[in-house]
Amino acid sequence: MAPYVAEQITDARSGKKHRRLIAILRGVHPHEAADMARALVDAGISMIEVPLNSPAPLKSISAMKETVGDAAMIGAGTVLTPDDVANVKKASGEFIVSPNCDIEVIAKTKELGMGSWPGVLTPSECFAAIKAGADGLKIFPASIIGADGIKAMRAVLPAQMPVYAVGGVGPDDFATYAKAGCDGFGLGSGIYKPGMSVADVSKAAVAYVAAHDAVFGA
Repeated sequence: MAPYVAEQITDARSGKKHRRLIAILRGVHPHEAADMARALVDAGISMIEVPLNSPAPLKSISAMKETVGDAAMIGAGTVLTPDDVANVKKASGEFIVSPNCDIEVIAKTKELGMGSWPGVLTPSECFAAIKAGADGLKIFPASIIGADGIKAMRAVLPAQMPVYAVGGVGPDDFATYAKAGCDGFGLGSGIYKPGMSVADVSKAAVAYVAAHDAVFGA
């Protein structure tokens, strides 16, 4: 099985570059999942996460994969156990995001050839995740330590390890966090929350993409 590409900026299947944004669709329903995914891809976001505490998340992952799988990477968030990892794999998920640093979850993720993005908040957690095989670090909740805290940790982390800020970071903060050493961002309720329409998600996605491109380039 081909290994997951840690940076996940270029998709080895198509050569397509992924923006350094992961859209988190917590609470999305299967009946709307495909349309939401298409709206995100059309706006320029091609990494999409469905948290497992959403309604029937595996069905949503499968629907998204079937609809935009040629243009986007679909993964799962709030993944807490190795069994969860295996279920996401069966649903054609490609990467695993967790709120915590669970070594067993990371190990199972890598065993199945998927991308591993554990949640970390301290240097100890960062290095434990790296040692276990994580492909990227999800600093969560990023607003707790802020850009200055991330900058301090970034000074001791491997330069090639992607660091994404998640939680309390909006488009107006991208430049500050990028200057502190963040490689990208997870987008939560600012891009989707239950009750939002496809048009709402599309409008939010366009704004996030514009902010991203202003910092990193298109």
